[in-house]
Amino acid sequence: MFPPANDLIAMLGINLVLSAACLRLLSWRCGVTPWTKVVTAAVFVLLWCPVGAARLPLVAYVRGISSDLSISLVAIACLGMYQRLRGLPLVAQRERTSVNLAFAVGALFLYPLALGWGDWDAYRLGWGSWALWVVLLVLSLACWAKGFRLLPALLALALLAWVAGALESTNLWDYLIDPWLAIAAIYQCIKSLVGWGLARLRGTHHGAMPSSA
Repeated sequence: MFPPANDLIAMLGINLVLSAACLRLLSWRCGVTPWTKVVTAAVFVLLWCPVGAARLPLVAYVRGISSDLSISLVAIACLGMYQRLRGLPLVAQRERTSVNLAFAVGALFLYPLALGWGDWDAYRLGWGSWALWVVLLVLSLACWAKGFRLLPALLALALLAWVAGALESTNLWDYLIDPWLAIAAIYQCIKSLVGWGLARLRGTHHGAMPSSA
């Protein structure tokens, strides 16, 4: 007997993200080789193998730890995996920066308030708030006007999945962002900020050095 569609979609998303992470890790130094593809495919299949007394897929136990992943994270993982397998250039740096910044800001807005750090719970906006929809629309239009395509596509995909009820959750936030994506986005923003600061520091240092006669 097959599990409900929501469970299948959630487990498939987790499997795809883990497979994408495996492919990225294995191809970090030597690129995507035939062996890398074989190992990634083996990981994808292995995660569906039933284990334990309940004969549940291995990915179901991972789900118990990670919880359901957002549609945004699954889409980003699938995009990265597809580009690596096809040998296509990865997403431009400006696109990655805009996505990381948007999700980092969203995480810093959502999670502290949802954890009770204020008198207002932002998580409630995900149950059908016009304010959240307007913010997402304005953000998408602003990004599109600036030539950014990835972030509006991720937002649209998350909204479509939410309307279709693809996951167990009925809250839009759970389709847009999850703690794993939040951590990754904040880390990338900090990394970019530190790199920018070091570059400015080196530029200032070199500019201050007297020229040799």
